[in-house]
Amino acid sequence: MTAVRLPRLICSSVIRSVHQGESHGGVYLVDLHTGTAERMIDWSDDAIDWEGRGGDRGLRGIAFHDDKVYLAASDEVFVYDRDLRRAGSFRNRYLKHCHEINVSGDRLYLASTGYDSVLEYDLTAQTFSRAWMLRYGPSAKLVKRLGQAIERRPRPRYRQYDPTGNDGPGPADTTHINNVWPHEGAVYACGTRLGTIWKIPLSEGSSARASAFATVPYGTHNARPFRNGVLFNHTASDHIVYADRSGVTRASFALPDYPREELEHADLPGDLARPTFGRGLTVLDDAIVIGGSSPATVTAFDLETTDRLASVTITMDVRNAVHGLEVWPFDGPVP
Repeated sequence: MTAVRLPRLICSSVIRSVHQGESHGGVYLVDLHTGTAERMIDWSDDAIDWEGRGGDRGLRGIAFHDDKVYLAASDEVFVYDRDLRRAGSFRNRYLKHCHEINVSGDRLYLASTGYDSVLEYDLTAQTFSRAWMLRYGPSAKLVKRLGQAIERRPRPRYRQYDPTGNDGPGPADTTHINNVWPHEGAVYACGTRLGTIWKIPLSEGSSARASAFATVPYGTHNARPFRNGVLFNHTASDHIVYADRSGVTRASFALPDYPREELEHADLPGDLARPTFGRGLTVLDDAIVIGGSSPATVTAFDLETTDRLASVTITMDVRNAVHGLEVWPFDGPVP
């Protein structure tokens, strides 16, 4: 492909295995063209009230609407202006362990992992408007084992509910929904335990049901429709993968790896922190794929050649992993 100036990006990072009083990550502006990164928000800032906010989980998904930046924490969404000055926040009783968030029109969609749910927030009315649950029943583990043997995926129970009411589901994390992607009249949801991207229609009809859109490996992050297939972080193999809807790989991109002696805190157990953990994913003009990994690194790939175009490493601390990742949409410098 012809040379292209790579953009600035905004990314959130989460530092695992730390305690209150230490930095739990933050928000960075990363310039792939100059190879630089600047921390704009530190999640250990004393101005942040940690009580009840899942502060030890750090900041996660990132979305934009008009001149506002939305950053997801565990059970609260923080609102910032384009200069990254905090302007407010909002919560919901069914929002817990929030991961990715995305905007379509005047609606914000949120992955509420702790309630097996996708929530919809009306940005104009500033109220939660709809919610959908995808939850496994008690036999899910057995069904999943049988499904893996015969290459079929179990179907979760589906339910639409009012996120402002009292009759929503109780807390549970059976499907680990971690990504939502609104597109062409539907919202697509996936999670590490689903093995399927589920398509939830946004029409108001009572007969609207969720349907299986694509098969993806268990354990994936950031799974979403892309071109005529799907794109996702295949975290188990340390690759970003572009596949068809049946799960056949069309292109794959190896995330950066580093010699162990160059890493900080490399002796931690892998279930707490490990290098090359792929998370955070965005694209530029459907031709360049940009992904995040640990230690906090942002890397751009050419979709056609799978060549690595640029990579910026924020830190060599293996505990520090990129989570949310988006192209920075605002022109001009940020003070």
